Amino acid sequence: MKIAVAVKVVADDQDIAVAGDRSLDYSKAKPVISTYDKNAIEAAAQLAAATGGVADVISAAAADYDAKTKKDILSRGVEELKVATGLPETADSYATAQALKGLCEGYDLIVTGEGSADFYAGQVNVQLAAALGYPVINEVTGIEAADGKVIVKRTLDSEVQTVEVPLPAVVSVSPAIVEARIPGMRDILKAGKKPSSAADVAVETKVSYDEILAPVAADRKNQIFDDVEAFAAAVAEALK
Repeated sequence: MKIAVAVKVVADDQDIAVAGDRSLDYSKAKPVISTYDKNAIEAAAQLAAATGGVADVISAAAADYDAKTKKDILSRGVEELKVATGLPETADSYATAQALKGLCEGYDLIVTGEGSADFYAGQVNVQLAAALGYPVINEVTGIEAADGKVIVKRTLDSEVQTVEVPLPAVVSVSPAIVEARIPGMRDILKAGKKPSSAADVAVETKVSYDEILAPVAADRKNQIFDDVEAFAAAVAEALK
């Protein structure tokens, strides 16, 4: 089985500064793998190992990644990295899916995370499936291969669904599917020898952004509660 896992590289939110006008300063934020995509990479790598197949990473970005980012991606059980470049920094889900579409040829299964750590639209999986004409299923918490299909599990509030999906297909996995690995030094050294490629693509965006601002900070209410019941009632009211 040939598996491609779609990965987004984002700015590390711990290093994003908020200015007085609520604008965001990314100048000191290092590029990192989107948190949810680490679980997707691990799920794809484990499925490839179980089937004697191969898992690669496909990605869409404004420009090719630096050597450190490439090593981080390729040290997680995948064999190759393919990047579609030339996207706007604020590319929407449609543009991202169109860019990824050109990297999906020859793969039986496309795996994605449930959303990105920055915009978290959760739409690339369905947009990519629509572009490819493949079936898609999301919120997957378990996956195994069968003859010409994958059998996936979806853990819902009151039940666990088991669904058979014919290949080729797009599957979006929940972070609960598997814990992401922490690459060892040997994995990182091997990653430096694995192939990676980048090529510019021309894509159309459907959504534009006038500005991106941090939310307005709410003033503290400085409420003091005399008992637990009053505190619990206040919390319940705030959550409505």
